[in-house]
Amino acid sequence: MEYSIVLPHSQKKMTLRELLENEWLIPRKVRHFLRIRKNVWRNHQPIKFHELVYANDIITLRIEKEDYSYQKVKAGFKEKLNILYEDEHLIIVNKAAGIKTHPNQPEETGTLLNDLTAYLAEKNTQPYVVHRLDKETSGAILFAKNPLVLPILGRLLEKKKIYRYYQAIVWGKLTQNCTIDKKIGRDRHDQRKRIINEHRGKTAITYVKVHQANEQNSKVYCRLATGRTHQIRVHLASIGHPIVGDPLYQNKKEKRLALHAYEMQLLHPFTQEQITVVANPGLW
Repeated sequence: MEYSIVLPHSQKKMTLRELLENEWLIPRKVRHFLRIRKNVWRNHQPIKFHELVYANDIITLRIEKEDYSYQKVKAGFKEKLNILYEDEHLIIVNKAAGIKTHPNQPEETGTLLNDLTAYLAEKNTQPYVVHRLDKETSGAILFAKNPLVLPILGRLLEKKKIYRYYQAIVWGKLTQNCTIDKKIGRDRHDQRKRIINEHRGKTAITYVKVHQANEQNSKVYCRLATGRTHQIRVHLASIGHPIVGDPLYQNKKEKRLALHAYEMQLLHPFTQEQITVVANPGLW
């Protein structure tokens, strides 16, 4: 598999090693294979890691298939997809509420990954899961289209360089913006759930901005500084404002969980293009 990337006009002069490690965040293992196999070219000529690269250079990388594992899934129905953004490296899809991000078993169908597999098969490629949304949550979700960009997107998430904004409707009147900084851990009594656990939990930070509020419920925007399972749901419930329709963290029955991944922002890892997508329609 070969990938050719044109360095942007804004690219600073640096060595190939600096480009791969610091700019593109390519993992050490992949950089090692690229170097020892001499699988990198600049403007169609071999290049060594200590040599310089410049704006508008064409950098070509060859990735061997055996270096990556991929669990095949059955093809679904491409007609169900709502694509928000796509290029040769990544794709962002607007997930509907009530479907899973990916199957847990090879024979499982009916997930977003099944439908995306059917769509990308026509382009002779396949999707790779970067992150997930809960089955009940709708909105923007990012997938890689090749194994080269997959670990790079994963590291961008870890470095908090992919910004995700959510809409939520919660029970009760939330009167002011707040930051919820409470550690989250597993619920030992229910494997499906997470709980606030300041002693054994992992750091979790959610920024909450009030959009509208009345005595019955409040419409809020949430931004994640961390990405723990059920983070927004657990955090909002912990301050006495569980999300409307949440089947795990409140008791009132509603049609669906009122949580929507409304907006996503990131700099493209190769072109440095600013990508902003909005997943309409939202909750309001």
